[in-house]
Amino acid sequence: MHHIGFEQQWITVQQKTFTKWLNSKVNPRDVHVNDLVTDLSDGVILIHLLEVLGNESLGRYASKPKLRVQRFENVNKALDFVKARGIQMTNIGAEDVVDGNKKIILGLIWTLILRFTISDINEEGMTAKEGLLLWCQRKTACYEEVEVRDFSGSWNDGLAFCALLDIHRPDLIDYEKLDKTDHRGNMQLAFDIASKEIGIPDLLDVEDVCDVAKPDERSLMTYIAYWFHAFSQMERVENAGRRVEKFVTNMQGAWGMQNSFEQRMKDLLREIRAQRQKWEQATFTGEYADAKDQSSQFASYKNRQKRKWVAEKSDLAALLGNIKTKMGTYRLRPYEPPDDLKLEVLDNEWAVLLKSERKRSQIINETIRDIKNNLRRSFADRANDFALTLNTLSLAISGLEGDIDDQCAHVQRLNDNLPPLDAFLSSLSLLDQQCTEANIEENDFTTYTYDELAYELGLVKSSVAKKLSFLENQMVARNMTNLTPIQLEEFESVFRHFDRDLSNSLHELEFSAALASLGLVYDEREMKETFREVAGASGHVTFEQFIRFMVSVTEDQNTAEQVFQSFREVADGKPYVTELDLRHSLIPDDLVEGLLASMPPHKGPDLQEDRHLPKFDYVGFMQNITNGTAAETGQVGVNGGIAGTGGGSTY
Repeated sequence: MHHIGFEQQWITVQQKTFTKWLNSKVNPRDVHVNDLVTDLSDGVILIHLLEVLGNESLGRYASKPKLRVQRFENVNKALDFVKARGIQMTNIGAEDVVDGNKKIILGLIWTLILRFTISDINEEGMTAKEGLLLWCQRKTACYEEVEVRDFSGSWNDGLAFCALLDIHRPDLIDYEKLDKTDHRGNMQLAFDIASKEIGIPDLLDVEDVCDVAKPDERSLMTYIAYWFHAFSQMERVENAGRRVEKFVTNMQGAWGMQNSFEQRMKDLLREIRAQRQKWEQATFTGEYADAKDQSSQFASYKNRQKRKWVAEKSDLAALLGNIKTKMGTYRLRPYEPPDDLKLEVLDNEWAVLLKSERKRSQIINETIRDIKNNLRRSFADRANDFALTLNTLSLAISGLEGDIDDQCAHVQRLNDNLPPLDAFLSSLSLLDQQCTEANIEENDFTTYTYDELAYELGLVKSSVAKKLSFLENQMVARNMTNLTPIQLEEFESVFRHFDRDLSNSLHELEFSAALASLGLVYDEREMKETFREVAGASGHVTFEQFIRFMVSVTEDQNTAEQVFQSFREVADGKPYVTELDLRHSLIPDDLVEGLLASMPPHKGPDLQEDRHLPKFDYVGFMQNITNGTAAETGQVGVNGGIAGTGGGSTY
């Protein structure tokens, strides 16, 4: 009895499931099955089903059979079609269908389900059933709560259906949040989503699976086969989409590479042509700094810009090769750049660039050489002219003769012409600086340098100043009738010696030193008063003022008695004088030497401190040179005897 009950149970489930399956197929033809046993008995719906499944017409048949024979003809036509498709049917005859044999009819429908719904399922070459089971197992393998072993009890809790949904459409179900103990709820959720969202027919009811320990295998296989086809079709579409996506992505990559190649080629060609045009339009100012700057820019171009272009040229050739390889890999039409962007165009432009580059280098080098030669010639021409002018001035100064007034006027004219020479030397300085900036170290067009000419100009200026001062002083001295030539020469020599800045005048310290060298020593107060009296408001003593002062001073210092008294002061009252006494009196060294050579040795007694020093008889010296007459002594003056030694002209 238990077996009969179980059999009746699966018959009921199969009949319900197969009816839903059949209706899902024939619905487009506006036919419907309520009871498989009675609705298939005339063969009409069966013919509709086979035409839909086989996608072809079975020919003429009785669409509204009223006679039993017509029903038999319809059913036989259907069975013949099934047999013609190579579908094996055992113990199935037309009378089983016409007379409503439920088991035979269910067997016939199952055969059709296997042939047209399940048989095309193939996983690793297995049978349809094994292939479908393997597909279910693989899709649910990563879910711990699911273990698909068969098409029966493995599906009771509904989790296998939920897992199939989650693995294919995770957007439709949140598997992790499911209550794994709510079997009916999980299964109902899966059935509803499958029907509403995916379009899988409702072939099964929840109770057909959940409420029985062993659900009907054929019914489950029929229903799960729809899941397989739906998701397989989805996967096929997705795979096709991925292939399309991959193809489009690859094409976009290839197109992007092509666009990149063309744009980069345009940019490179434009930059190369712009560089050539820039060189063609370049001009030089004639200045070395400008030529050197353009040379530096050219060197920078070769070290930077050109190297970038060389790398870009190589990259473009490689990129074009990659594009052609990519297009060949996908069997696409080969890519050829536009005619104006071909590598041959770039090679031609590059060759022209190299030619322009060589020409540019030659122009820069020639310009620099020309500028340097021009600088050499410009400096040499002006330097040679300047040297000739200086030489002419030197000869004019050294060759002066004749009347002092005429000589003085001539030298004054020479002195007036000196300022233009300073301006001329400044222009030479600018040329010399330009030559230095141009790294010109040699000049075959002249032997003169700027430093030499500056030095020689200084000598000429000094010569003119000295000559002018000398002539002016001679004119002053010429009017000093009460001075002997020897005195005038001595005073002039002293004045020149202390006129350190060649201004033909003495400042206070210079004036004081000059007087001291002539034996005129004052204390500080007396010297300041004397200087103010002689210099006046000008603050310096001219040569004429100096001579006039010396005339006034020597008028009362030229007597023999005064000179003799001076010797006594130098000797500190001793009847003899030592070399040390003379040098302490600040008499110039050469005059001391002359005195020592002229004075006889002292033969009388000496002081203890001078015992080891040579002593000279200044008394006898004075008596010898004056012959004992005051008049002769007055004519000799301070330097009378000394002048004979040649010491007065050494200042």
